Amino acid sequence: MSVSLLDTRVPAVLVRTDRNPFHHGTLGAVRSLGRAGVDVHLIADVSGSPVRRSRFVRRLHPPPPPGAATADIARALLRVAAQIARPAVLIPLDDASAVAVARARAELAPAFLLPQQPGALAERVADKAELAAVCAAVGVPHPLTLIPDSAAEAAAAAWRLGLPTMAKWSRPWLLPAGSGLRSTVVVRSTRQARELYLRTEEAGSRLLLQEFLPPGPDLDWFCHGYADRTGTVRGGGPGRKLHAWPRGAGLTAVGHWTPNTPVRVLTERLIGELGYRGIFDLDFRRCATTGGYHLLDFNPRPGAQFRLFTDTAGLDVVRAQHLDLTHRPMPEGAARPGRAFVVENYAPLSALRPAPAGRELAWHAPDDLAPGWAMWALWARHVGRRLPSRLRRLCERAEPDDSRARVVRQAASPPGLLPDDSPATSPAASPTDSLTDDEKASSC
Repeated sequence: MSVSLLDTRVPAVLVRTDRNPFHHGTLGAVRSLGRAGVDVHLIADVSGSPVRRSRFVRRLHPPPPPGAATADIARALLRVAAQIARPAVLIPLDDASAVAVARARAELAPAFLLPQQPGALAERVADKAELAAVCAAVGVPHPLTLIPDSAAEAAAAAWRLGLPTMAKWSRPWLLPAGSGLRSTVVVRSTRQARELYLRTEEAGSRLLLQEFLPPGPDLDWFCHGYADRTGTVRGGGPGRKLHAWPRGAGLTAVGHWTPNTPVRVLTERLIGELGYRGIFDLDFRRCATTGGYHLLDFNPRPGAQFRLFTDTAGLDVVRAQHLDLTHRPMPEGAARPGRAFVVENYAPLSALRPAPAGRELAWHAPDDLAPGWAMWALWARHVGRRLPSRLRRLCERAEPDDSRARVVRQAASPPGLLPDDSPATSPAASPTDSLTDDEKASSC
């Protein structure tokens, strides 16, 4: 993309409250705008992250404290705005900051350029319980979801849905650090569902139980884009998740830009019906039985692999937002089907394989080498800390593999007759037998 296409007089402020030092999407946004000549201000805790080494960061700013309320995040943003002393394009990089920015829009609007997002829409779609109702209202397929009001109802819901089933916290950004709670977990017994519900107060949001759609080859898809002032979707496309970390329900370790008409149509219908404006990242899973696509998640911010969708004109979703909010024309580029995105620390061997249609690495870049080298040093320390516990797990009896779990559909059970600990069965497997080469090479 020609640098002159972006208004370089208008800086960008990127904000992220998540403390993950390996959040490569932050680096992608920094590089995308920095390469185009935009001054990039980053509000995030990157003290231990390779992102701080990027030459495209204009200035680092201290983040709000962990678990900050909307008012705290707004104050941190306004302090930065006062230092910049001119309007800036504001781009949240995680769900917590996206929700906070939407809530404080009226307060932030004088200092920042923001999409005209309807009401509390960002918060509704980010909340996994609310998303089920949103999908039902607009006719977008979504896995059957039940929201229990008691531990007994949680056990009954798991039994009704069939084991295994998925358990999710509706607002995962509220999970306290160090709690051991995960945003998504495969539930294999009614007892496990009951015990999870009893931690609702600690989790800070509702527990929901959701029909389990088994993962598998060619089943996981995503769609990124930017809905501009007119509602037109720009700067993204559909992609196929080849490898995830962790397997089955994790982030995209290897993804390909792959045309997919059903995913594109569902995305455009959803965005249009909601009147959504801004950057989005949608996750879909195709049902292996019916072939239908189900929306799993709606993230109202850039997905970590958004740089996969960089077209022939250099347009991606963060550049699209900057262009749109500064009233600059969008360049007309073509899609690049087959282009790959690889996160090297999760898929090291894929980073070395030929990529005839082009490839973007999450960390390494010839024009910004320092973050890539810093990542490998940090990753080596991370693996070193976790390796002893992993070796202990390998010596223990293998747990059932999520991706091989046999879905057991249960008949309705009358009240009082629900088994206390009804497990799902699955074939036994060695914990390393089904690992991909990338997963073995990552050593974590």
